Amino acid sequence: MKVIEVINPVSGEVINQYNPHTRQEVADKIKQTHQAWELWKETTFTERARLLNQTAELLLQQKGELAKLMAFEMGKPLKAGMAEIEKCSLVCRFYAERAESFLKDELILSDASKSYASFQPLGVILAIMPWNFPFWQVFRFLAPALMAGNCSVLKHASNVPICALAIENIIKEAGFPPHVFQTLLIDSGNVDPVIENPLIQAITLTGSTEAGMKVAEKAGSVLKKVVLELGGSDPYLILKDADLELAAETCVESRLINSGQSCIAAKRFIVVQEVEEKFIQLFKDKMSAKIVGDPLHEKTQVGPLARIDLRDQVHKQVHSSISKGAQCILGGVKPEGSGAFYPPTILTHVTKGMPAYDEEIFGPVAAIISARDEQAAIEIANDSLFGLGAAVFTTDIERGEEIAKKYLNAGSCFVNAYVKSDPRLPFGGIKHSGYGRELGIYGIKEFVNIKTVYVK
Repeated sequence: MKVIEVINPVSGEVINQYNPHTRQEVADKIKQTHQAWELWKETTFTERARLLNQTAELLLQQKGELAKLMAFEMGKPLKAGMAEIEKCSLVCRFYAERAESFLKDELILSDASKSYASFQPLGVILAIMPWNFPFWQVFRFLAPALMAGNCSVLKHASNVPICALAIENIIKEAGFPPHVFQTLLIDSGNVDPVIENPLIQAITLTGSTEAGMKVAEKAGSVLKKVVLELGGSDPYLILKDADLELAAETCVESRLINSGQSCIAAKRFIVVQEVEEKFIQLFKDKMSAKIVGDPLHEKTQVGPLARIDLRDQVHKQVHSSISKGAQCILGGVKPEGSGAFYPPTILTHVTKGMPAYDEEIFGPVAAIISARDEQAAIEIANDSLFGLGAAVFTTDIERGEEIAKKYLNAGSCFVNAYVKSDPRLPFGGIKHSGYGRELGIYGIKEFVNIKTVYVK
């Protein structure tokens, strides 16, 4: 079996290697986790909350060290890495506090003397997670799953095994029973047997649309539930009455989240023609001021992309768009030297048929699309296979809310702010951005048996 290599995206050097788990080792780990679940499902909410709160505390204590792991494995700047760990701690505390009330029995009137819906754990959940937020993506699923009485095995992205094992160690250190959560060191080619394993009850995946389709097909073949949070090409509408300074600042911040490697980062900027010239100048000034560099340096705001092949794919999409008529007014040049760096890039005159319009570009590349008016902007925003997030900028708050609520086709729609996930709010997409929800009360109810109890 091929060795799993950890390659530093700054230097291109191999910094660690792991032997993947064999098929038998994987089966043994799943069995161990199922056996752990037989006991874990009987624990009280109070005990689960105690352990999850301890996890939250450990995360904060170790956030500097954990941020460095992300910097070494996938290039995340230290400040962003520490913020990610703080968010993981927050989601643990949120579910530790709220899970019992979220999952209390719901009385339902019927012809029975007593009838209600009860929410019972399913068992072992397989989590297939990406590299871009190697701690947050795991904990936003794991915290509610554990509080609901489930256990989990994790197939993390192959380029972040150190982070995957660090999560397992934190869960152990917090005092959870052995094997409640385990990491499987396997590549994507060995996921199907895990899905087929009868002890796996459901699957959650965050990743590309292509990966989601494959996992959904396999899960469907064995009749197992799957929650998918997939790619996005989030549109941000800048209307003629927008506060352009606020819009430009917010749009740049969103586009460069995680060095542009975020499913819910702003990617398509749809600007009404009346304010297009002024917005572009503000946007360019703010994008060009961002500091690109080593993620371990304190002042770095944009690190490298996670891998050389990912950087090269972004560059290919940029220049394919240029060849079709887009104009590059910032960046667009692949840096010389080692590392997977790519500069903040702005493309204007973007139209349908270009990768910058039709595809998700997973890097610090902004596509500016001109719209003749508000209605055209809404139509362009919805002219996408994706439907994860969207935002609208306007000083008419009531109209902005109406557009967000009624007219933008996405799972999360924000007004005068960039799209972000929040433990308190449901998160997920529609269309090719997936289905199902994470976070909030809806997230914890995705992986439970909603059981009807009827007493005559």
